[in-house]
Amino acid sequence: MIKKIITLAPALLFVFTGMAQTTPSARRVTPVNVEVKQNGNQFQLLRAGQPYFVQGAGGSQYPDRIAAYGGNSIRTWGSTNGQAVLDTAQKYGLTVLMGLDVARERHGFNYEDSAAVKKQLEKLRAEVMTYRNHPALLAWGIGNELNLQYKNPKVWDAVNQISQMIHTLDPNHPTCTVLAGINKVLVDNIRERCPDIDFLSVNTYGGLATLPKAIAGAGWAGAYMVTEWGPTGHWEGLSTTWHSPIEETSSEKAAVYKSRYEASIDQDRDKCLGSYVFLWGQKQERTPTWYGLFTEKGEETEVVDVLHYLWSGHWPANQAPHLYSLQLDGKKAVQNVSVKMGATYPVLAVVTDPDQDPLSYCWEVLPEPTKVGEGGDYEAKPKPVANAFFHANNQGQASLKAPAKPGAYRLFVYVSDGHNKVATANLPFYVNQ
Repeated sequence: MIKKIITLAPALLFVFTGMAQTTPSARRVTPVNVEVKQNGNQFQLLRAGQPYFVQGAGGSQYPDRIAAYGGNSIRTWGSTNGQAVLDTAQKYGLTVLMGLDVARERHGFNYEDSAAVKKQLEKLRAEVMTYRNHPALLAWGIGNELNLQYKNPKVWDAVNQISQMIHTLDPNHPTCTVLAGINKVLVDNIRERCPDIDFLSVNTYGGLATLPKAIAGAGWAGAYMVTEWGPTGHWEGLSTTWHSPIEETSSEKAAVYKSRYEASIDQDRDKCLGSYVFLWGQKQERTPTWYGLFTEKGEETEVVDVLHYLWSGHWPANQAPHLYSLQLDGKKAVQNVSVKMGATYPVLAVVTDPDQDPLSYCWEVLPEPTKVGEGGDYEAKPKPVANAFFHANNQGQASLKAPAKPGAYRLFVYVSDGHNKVATANLPFYVNQ
C-alpha cells in the first residue's frame, strides 16, 4: 500500500490511501464545511469559515480557463462522472455545485407513485454517500427546472425528502433546488412543502436584470443563487414572420451579459450567493451558437472576455473580434429576409478586431431544425447545406447561392482572429420557390 499526503491548504487536506485504486471507497477525504450564514436580512455563503461568493460556470469543460479567468466554481446537472469532475475541480482550485438528477414530470415521472419516489430517493442516497466528503464539493443542487411544465406539487415533497436525506448524511454542504424562473405561486408551494432547503436557485435569461425585484415580489426572503444566466432566450426575444427566433450576435450578447450581471447579481449581494453562467462549453439548442460560449473547436467568444472582466476586474490581453452587422442581400435578421431558391445573393459581415489581428471568415447555411427540445433537452444539429458559398474574401464578403429546397434556413458566420477568439452571428432567412 502506498500512502501519499497532498497538502493544498489546511482546510483542503485530504489523504489518498492506495493510489493505484480509483474507486471513491478507496479514498479517505476530509470535507470542507460550507454553510449559509444569516445576519438579519443579509445572507452569505461561508466555505471553511470564509466568505465565498460564487463566480461560476455551468458545465465542466475547460476548467483551467475558468480558474485562469477568475472563476471559482462549476455546476453540474447530475453526478455522472462525478469523481472525475470533483477531482479536476480540486486540481484547479474550483468547487462544484453537484447536481442530483431528479426525474421530471414532463418526461413522464409520476409523483403519485410512492414506490417510484422511494426508489429515486435511494438512488440519490447512494450518490450523496459517494461524493459527500470530497473537498471540492460546494453544495447539492436537487433537480433542474422541476417546475417546467409540471402540475403535481408533490414534486416539492420529494425534493424536501431528498434535502432531509442529504442533511442527515452530509452536515457539511447546503442544499438547493433549481427553478426555471420564479413566481409567487411557485414560491408559496416551495415554502410550504420544501422548507428543508438552505437556499433557492433560479435559472433566468432575459429577466436577469430584474431578478432581485422578481424574487422579492414572489415572496422569497431567503438566500438565492442564479444557477443559469446568459443571452436573451429563444422563447423571449424577437422572431421572424415564419416564427424563427432571432439570436443576438456574440457582441450583442457580450453587452447584455455585462449589463444584466452588473444590474442584478452584482447589486444584490445581501441575498444573492453568486451565479453560474450558461454554458461553459458548446451545444446545439435551436442553433449551435445560442447558449454556448465557445465554438466546437473551443474558440472563445466576446462573452468570455466579459466574464474574464466581471470575475477578475480586468480584460484579457487579447480580445475577441467585435461583430457589428450581418446582412444577406443588404438586409438584417429583423427584416424578415426571403430569397428565391437557386438565386445568388451577397452576404456581408462587418467586423473589427480590438487587437488589429487579421481575421478569417467561415460561412455556413443550416436548415432550421424541425425537432427541437424543451428545457435544454437534446437536439441534433442540422446538416449544413453543401456548396452554398463562393467569392468569399477576408473582408467579410461572400456570395450565397440559395438552397434548392424551399423552407426556413439560417446563415452563419464565424470570424476568427487566429488566437482562439471568435465572433459569431446568424441570420434566419426563408427560401421561396
